[in-house]
Formats: sequence, structure tokens, C-alpha cells
Amino acid sequence: MGLRRVRTAEKYGESYLCLLQQVFVAGNELLLSVKDISRFLMQDIAFLSGGRGKDNAWIITFPENCNFRCIPENVLAKVLTYLTSIARQYGSDSRFTIILDRRLDTWSSLKISLQKISASFPGNLHLVLVLRPTSFLQRTFTDIGFRFSQEDFMLKLPVVMLNSVSDLLAYIDDKQLTPELGGTLQYYQSEWIVFRNAVENFALTVKEMAQMLQAFGTELAETELPNDIPAVEKILAIRAERYRLLKNDITAVTKEGRLLLTNLEVPETAEAVSSRLECHKQINGDWRTVHKLLSQVRDMETAFDGFWEKHQLKMEQYLQLWKFEQDFQELVAEVEHVLNEQAELADVTGNIVQVKQKIKKLENLDENSRDVLAKVQFVILHGHRLAANHHYALDLICQRCNKLRYLSDILLNEVKAKRIQLSRTFKMHKLLQQARQCCDEGECLLANQEIDKFQSKEDAQKALEDIKNFLEMALPFINYDPVSLQYEFDVILSPELKVQMQMVQLKLENIRRIFENQQAGFRNLTDKHVRPIQFVVPAPENFIESRARFFPSRPEKKTWRQNQSNLKIEVAHDCWEKRSSGQSSSLDNDNSLDALKNHVLNELIQTERVYVRELFTVLLGYRAEMDNPEMFDLMPPLLRKKKDILFGNMAEIYEFHSSIFMGSLENCTDAPERVGPCFLERKDDFQMYAKYCQNKPISEAIWKKYSECAFFQECQRKLKHRLGLDSYLLKPVQRITKYQLLLKELLKYSKDCEGSAQLKEALDSMLDLLKSVNDSMHQNAINGYIGNLNELGRMIIQGGFSVWIGHKKGATKMKDFARFKPMQRHLFLYEKAIVFCKRRLESGGGADRYPSYSFKHCLKMDEVGTTEYVKGDNRKFEIWYGGKEEVYIVQAPNVDVKMLWLKEIRNILSKQQELMTVKKRKQQNQLTEQGQLSPQQNEEGPCWRCLFYLDEATMSHGK
Repeated sequence: MGLRRVRTAEKYGESYLCLLQQVFVAGNELLLSVKDISRFLMQDIAFLSGGRGKDNAWIITFPENCNFRCIPENVLAKVLTYLTSIARQYGSDSRFTIILDRRLDTWSSLKISLQKISASFPGNLHLVLVLRPTSFLQRTFTDIGFRFSQEDFMLKLPVVMLNSVSDLLAYIDDKQLTPELGGTLQYYQSEWIVFRNAVENFALTVKEMAQMLQAFGTELAETELPNDIPAVEKILAIRAERYRLLKNDITAVTKEGRLLLTNLEVPETAEAVSSRLECHKQINGDWRTVHKLLSQVRDMETAFDGFWEKHQLKMEQYLQLWKFEQDFQELVAEVEHVLNEQAELADVTGNIVQVKQKIKKLENLDENSRDVLAKVQFVILHGHRLAANHHYALDLICQRCNKLRYLSDILLNEVKAKRIQLSRTFKMHKLLQQARQCCDEGECLLANQEIDKFQSKEDAQKALEDIKNFLEMALPFINYDPVSLQYEFDVILSPELKVQMQMVQLKLENIRRIFENQQAGFRNLTDKHVRPIQFVVPAPENFIESRARFFPSRPEKKTWRQNQSNLKIEVAHDCWEKRSSGQSSSLDNDNSLDALKNHVLNELIQTERVYVRELFTVLLGYRAEMDNPEMFDLMPPLLRKKKDILFGNMAEIYEFHSSIFMGSLENCTDAPERVGPCFLERKDDFQMYAKYCQNKPISEAIWKKYSECAFFQECQRKLKHRLGLDSYLLKPVQRITKYQLLLKELLKYSKDCEGSAQLKEALDSMLDLLKSVNDSMHQNAINGYIGNLNELGRMIIQGGFSVWIGHKKGATKMKDFARFKPMQRHLFLYEKAIVFCKRRLESGGGADRYPSYSFKHCLKMDEVGTTEYVKGDNRKFEIWYGGKEEVYIVQAPNVDVKMLWLKEIRNILSKQQELMTVKKRKQQNQLTEQGQLSPQQNEEGPCWRCLFYLDEATMSHGK
């Protein structure tokens, strides 16, 4: 797997290691430790009391020691080297003054001491103050010996011989001298050794801690992680435990340093106050050393914590990336597996039973693909979360998410395409099955037309009618050829299907030929009463006793492609006509139109009461219950926040109907002529239905998401409703469509009556409202248009068409357009433009009811022209643009739709022509005055070209 390895030796790791290196350098400044020479220091060879001379030189005291001559020079060198190094740590001044106390010693011993000091002292020796022997004899020897060897000593050491302790005060203040030398500086060699040992041990501990942290950081930076998630998690757990132990060690070291720092502080006692100034510098030097080490420990801990935090973040992101990659690989394998199963259904050959089985397999495959797609969406969401948290592998995560989207789109499109292909193949088989049934019915009809039954003219006429009806029914199957079927169903016919279709067509053709011959015989019989010739026909293979019709009797050309569903509020004519026909049959004996009119009015008022009661029930039993605290446990919190979207403005609609409109309708009970004004007076109030209908798609999406919620089930149980909430949310849409049906029926029985004109106006206003709502919902579904669609003016009409496009002045000829597959486009006619869109095919329960449209292109009406007649199909017409530079052949669903569109386009063009004429006259008058416009330039406007091509098309059609 192409995962990126995690390396922790980045900028933060490098700075962390640099800090530890500084600690090592600081720890190596002392070459000797008090542990190495503690036994020599305890022999009182020399000590560093912390006092300084008047010239600020450090004082090293050599106390009276009878064994000094026995001390080796290397031991003396170590002691002096250590003491001078300690003094250098306390300050930058490296001058030293030696007090050599030899008051009880001899001249020979004094001479040896000076020689050893001269040979072993490692620093800048500023002055040697010698307290010479006090006995008379040894003082005499010393004076004589020093006088003869003074030059030798002065060349090597700046020696000053002092007779007594009081002579020291000329060079050193008494506060800088220890009590044995007549001073007040308190110094205890054993305690000093203990303190120095503690300070140096603490420094060594800090150094070792720095080494441990450096080793741990180096291990984290250089160790490669395994390719196994459990192993990685185990390593991370071990590292976390080591981090915890190191943190404990750092805490212990810090505690030790603080304790040492507390002990180095001078206690505030009377004695301490008197000697605090004398020992301040030495104590302060050790205190600064420990304090510096503690600061280094704190810096190490801070750097270590930052290093660990970033390392842990990297490790967590590494594990997240690994798990994300595993999920990605598993999903890719699942998608490929589903695609392979889908590919096995590529062969659509076989009989209708086999095609059914493949459709069943595809349904199961579709369920599996939905589960896989749900997992894909979950993994993509996981990737988005990782990217939002600034994951270090952002590019890889985005690449994986894009690939998952690509694979999911392929899977979705392949399953959808296969479903469409199998569905069309199944319809093709059904067509073939119906054609066979048609053959069987024709054979049955021929077998039952015995000659003895048609001796009379009436029997022959009935037989002719039966034959005519059968031929009209069989005509689509006889005329279809494989090419047209392939074009109609957009599938490739298998050789097996072609052979079967040809056999059925041949059979139907034979039956048709026999029927035509028999028709001729029956016509002679009806004209001359001559006995017709009896035609012998073979017995049908599958005799069908039932003579039920399988096809319509009219020879209209069938379109076997299922029409796309459009979002519109349909004017349901057939439903009402059936109901009214049933009513008229029951009222045949009642010749009074008033009774019919009152019957419709009563239905209008009764249904209005039911409608208001249903709205009240929904608002009280569902909407109000969403604010009931006792019901909160039954609904998700997000659902309660979407209450206003789910119900839309239903409360506003209920308030209008219950408080205003229902009372106005009830006042019309005895005066049907008031119904029209009742609607007209409140025409503007009905615009609230537009808001409700535009919100309906979002409301249905929320209902679909939460329909299984226990809250809705409990409310439905309490209300004892047979139907769910979604059925009641549809009531306002159904009601606004039913008003125009009732008004139309009421107007039917109110012709030439009082108020009929207002009733007609009310009906027109309701139809306009429905159209306005329908158009606005379609317009809101248009995506991709750059600009404001409202600037194109009012929407006149819209609908779906088959469209061919080409360039008449280019290489493509219009006669060749019929060879190409048309594009399915949804056209919107505005006052200023024609907008071409493609209806988007989306999955889901509401996709057909609430479609969406992708904008393709727009034709400005001031450059548009039309041609009414196109050869080959009377449903087609031309829309051309820019002087026929672009030509669109548009095929309407039927001739009526075509003529309606042509009428509306011509009305717009006529209005534009009138406006253009007035505008050009004004411009011509202005330009004529300026002498800049020629008469020929006024004859090339697009509207004049429209009239020219319209006349040309009309003339060609007439020919």
C-alpha cells in the first residue's frame, strides 16, 4: 500500500536533540569531580573558602600540615586544578592569592612547599602570602634562607613573607579570612565537600537524563514502523509506557534539584546574618549552578513534551491513514466485485423468462450496490474528517476519496443503465408476446368466420367491421421493422429476437392478405348478395377462446418508450368526466340544470369542510405534538428543529380557510352566483399555495428520512388515521387542483346564468394559479444558468421534446438529421428567450415528481425564427437561430403541442416585430437627419427574416 512513512526527525525533533546536546556540553565542563579527590581534600592539603583579597583575587588557603612534604606533586596538582576550576565557575576573574600557613613548620619544609606549589599550580597565581615560622630559630633560618633564595622564588612566585596574621589585613579584609587566620568567614571543609558532592551528583543525573531522552528521541526518529496495525498499536503502547516512565524520572530529578536548591539557601539566623556577606559569593555560585541545571531540566521537559505530542499526533494520523487505506482497498474490491457481477448480466438474449430472472438478479445486485455505496459515502466522510483535521497525507486522502466517488458513479450508472436495458428488453419481449397473441386472435377470427353465417348483408357488414378492427389493431406489428424497433427501444436486437419478430410479422402479413381477400368477398356480398368464396385457413396453434383485445383499435403509431415524468399539478379531466358521466346517468330524468348546479355546489362546500377538518387534525395531532415535552423521547432532536420545513405554511393555509374562505363558501349555499366573486375577492390569498408547493420537495425529503420515527407512528395511532402523515401533507396540493375541476363543472351548468362571467373569470384565475405554481417549480429546478432567469420575462410554456441540432450552412444537411439519435430536452419559452435544458435522471422515490434540469443553452427571441412543416413527421418543426446558422428540429409529443408552441412563439415574434418597427422608425428618422443610414440596412432585421422563412416554409409545404 502506498502509505507515507512517518519520520519524527523533523524540525521539532532536531531542535529537541540540539537542546540535549547543549546539556552534554555543560555537563562536561568539569574534568574532575569531588568524588575523585575527596580523600585528599579531607587531608587539609588546601581549601577554597570563597574569600577574596582586596584585589578581588580568589584565596586558596594551605593550612598548617606537617605531612605536606609527603604529598605527591600529582595529587597536589589535582587538588589545585579542581579548586581553580570551581573558582572559574563562580566568575570570570581567574586570579588567585595563596595563603601558605607555615607558622609551626621549618624553613626546609616551607621551601619544599613553595617549590611544589610553583610546579603544580595550574592558574594565574597573583600573590603568595607566607606566614613564616614563629619559633626564633626557624624564623632566623627562614630569613637567611629566603634572603639568599629570594631571587629564585620571586622569578617563579610573587612571594611575600608575613610575620603574623595581622599582616594579612594589609592584603585581605578580615571578613574574607577564616577564624584560624583571624577573620570572621565561617567555613567548614566537610560540609563544603558534602555540598559539592551533591551539586556534582545532581549535574551528573541531569546529564544522564539528557542522554536517556536523546536515545529515546533518536529511536522514535529512526525506527521504521511495521506493516501491521496490531503491531503498530503494540509499539505505540510500549512507547507511551516509556514516555510515562521518563516523565516520572524527570519529575524525580526536578524534585531533587529543588531540594538541593533549598539547602543551598543561607538560613536567616543571627549568626548567618553576620556571616552571610562573607560566604555569599560561594553559596551564590553553587546556587546558580543548581538553578541553571534546573532550568535545563525544565527546558528538556518542555521540549520533550512538545516532541512527544507531535510524535503522538503523527502516529495517530498514521494509524488513521492505515485504517482509511484498508477500508479503501476493501471497498474498491467490493465495488469491482459488484461491477463484475453486473457485467455477467451484459447478455440480454434469451426468452422472457430468462430476462425476468436477470431483472430479479439485477434487483438483488442493486440492493448490494446500495449497501456498498453507503459504505463508500461513510469512508468518503471519514476522509473529509481527516482532511479537515489537517492530516499530513492530505493529497493521498483526497486522491482516494476522488477515486471512490468515481467508482461509485460508475457503479451507479452501470446498474442504472443495465436496469434500463433489461427493462426495455423485457418490454420488447412483451411486445413480441402481444404480437403472437395478435396472431392467435387473427387465426381465431378467421376460423370463426364460416361462410354459412354471412348469407345476409347485415352479417357480412359485421364481418367486414371485425376484419377492419383487427387490421387496425395488427397494423403496428406489421409495419414495425428491426431498425425502427431498435431505434424505438434504444437496444440492440439479438439475432434470436430478429428471427422471432420476422416470423411473427410474416404470419401477420399472411393473415392480413387473407383478410384483405376476404374483405373483397364480403364487399361483393353486401353489394350483390352473392355467396362469397370460402377461404380455408389453418387451425391456430394456440386457440384463444377469449377474444379480448390486446391493442387499441385506432391505428395510431405507438411510442413504446415510457415518457419521463414531469413535475406539474395536472388538470385531471378523465377522473372528473367519469364521475360526472356517472352522475348524469343517475340524473337523466332530472332536466333541471339548477339541481346539477346545486349538487356541484354542495360538493364544493362539503369537501371544503372536510379539508379544513383534516388540516386542523394534522396541525393539532402532529405539529403541536412536536412541542410536547412528553413526546421528545420519541423523535430525534434534528426533526424538532425542522418542523417549519416539514409542514410548510400549512398553518397559514388553515387559518385562511377556516376563518375566511369556508364561511364565504357557506354563504353561497343558496346563491351559486356568488361563488365566482368568492374566489375572485380572495385571488391573491391563494398565492400562499405557491409557497406551500415550492416547499413540498424539501418537506417530502424530510418525511422520507424520518418516516419510520416512533413519534409519527404514535401520533397516527392516537388519531386513528388509516394513512400516514405524508398523505395529509399532500392534501393542500390536491385541494388547489380540485378547485378548478369543481369550478369547471359548476360553469358547465351555469351558462347564460347570473354570475357565469365571474365564474369563468374565477376558473381562469385558478388555472393561471396552477400554471404559475407549476412553472415556478420547474424554473426553480433549473441548475447551471448564469444570470437571473427572471430577466428573461414571464414563462409562457414549457415541456419535453426530442431535439436534433445542426448548422444549415455547414457540412451537415438537414435531410441527414433523421439518421441521428435525438437529444431529449426540456424547453422553457420565455418572453425574451427559449431555454434548452436536460432533465436529470436521479434516483429516489421523489425523483420523477420533483425533477431537476441542467441548463444547456439559451436562444434570444430577437434572433429566433420558426418553420412549421418538416418532412417526415407532422409533429416536427424547426427553431432556427441567427439567420439559420443554428437549426433545431423539435419533435413534439403530438400535433396539438406543436401547434400550441408555434402559436406562442409567433405571438412573441409578432410583438417583437411591432416593437422593432416602432424602434426602427425612430432610429431611421434620427439617422436620416444625420445622413448616416442607408435604406438597405433596415431590411435585414431578424424579425423580417423570420417572416421570410415562415412564408418560404409555408409555400414549400403547400407545394
